[in-house]
Amino acid sequence: MTRIETPFGFSSTAAEVAEGTDLTGRRVVVTGGASGIGVETARALAGIGAEVTLAVRNTDAGARTAMDISGTTGNKEVRVAPLDLADRASIAAFVDNWAGPLHVLVNNAGIMASPEQRTTDGWEMQFATNHLGHFALTFGLYEALAAAGGARIVAVSSSAHMLSPVIFDDVQFYFRAYDPWLAYGQSKSANILFAVGATARWGDAGITANALNPGAIETNLQRHVGGKLSTPPELIKTTEQGAATSVLLATSPLLDGIGGRYFENCQEAPVIERRGDEFSGVAPFVLDRANADRLWEISLRLLG
Repeated sequence: MTRIETPFGFSSTAAEVAEGTDLTGRRVVVTGGASGIGVETARALAGIGAEVTLAVRNTDAGARTAMDISGTTGNKEVRVAPLDLADRASIAAFVDNWAGPLHVLVNNAGIMASPEQRTTDGWEMQFATNHLGHFALTFGLYEALAAAGGARIVAVSSSAHMLSPVIFDDVQFYFRAYDPWLAYGQSKSANILFAVGATARWGDAGITANALNPGAIETNLQRHVGGKLSTPPELIKTTEQGAATSVLLATSPLLDGIGGRYFENCQEAPVIERRGDEFSGVAPFVLDRANADRLWEISLRLLG
């Protein structure tokens, strides 16, 4: 399988990646689209004509963001809808309120390294929000994605997937001592495995999914770790740069019909056998079809 290479890289911005693409008439959902790289992902896609829905917990912040995006892009088709990925009723309401095709779903929202918390179902919060919530949302929107013809799912993961594979026998930390970084790493591994599983199951319906590491970007994602990154300054991206790989996966013709892969710095990442100091590349356990199938079945069982 040939790795996909693009003319973009570490410093490319979302707008640069989107330039020359026309999404007029296409409908896009960006979860967590009111903060961080979600804003710039939505802005870049709106800037090339897409009808964009910001799926957010804080609809007031969403409305302000939508107004700002419309003002900077001239695109008035920027909408806001409530979505709490840790609340199954909220996810069901979003799905029930969606009508018509969906061409691009950017599963961008997430939490990182949070203190131990659990949902009302008793699920570990990072796994529940970052993976199960997006799984339920995407599964619920399947018919809309299939109706689009060639729909794409973009799963925002992280180099932190190298911190932990999915521990199938204890995904909820019922037996292991809770560790916020291991929980985060597990949830990010799950994001990539979901892209593998979704492409394998839904590719015949024209739906493909790819995952990505956006890089190190200082946003409110770091609120549980002091609000700052320990990453060397030269490796920190702006939000516009951090959104670039998401936009690439949503728009690039190089990815027509291609899914189940992982990207960083706007390039398909090489598979590595050992984690290095820079956390670059992708671990083989998150591209493994058997692992993806096992996660899929566990997710279906948990969600009923």
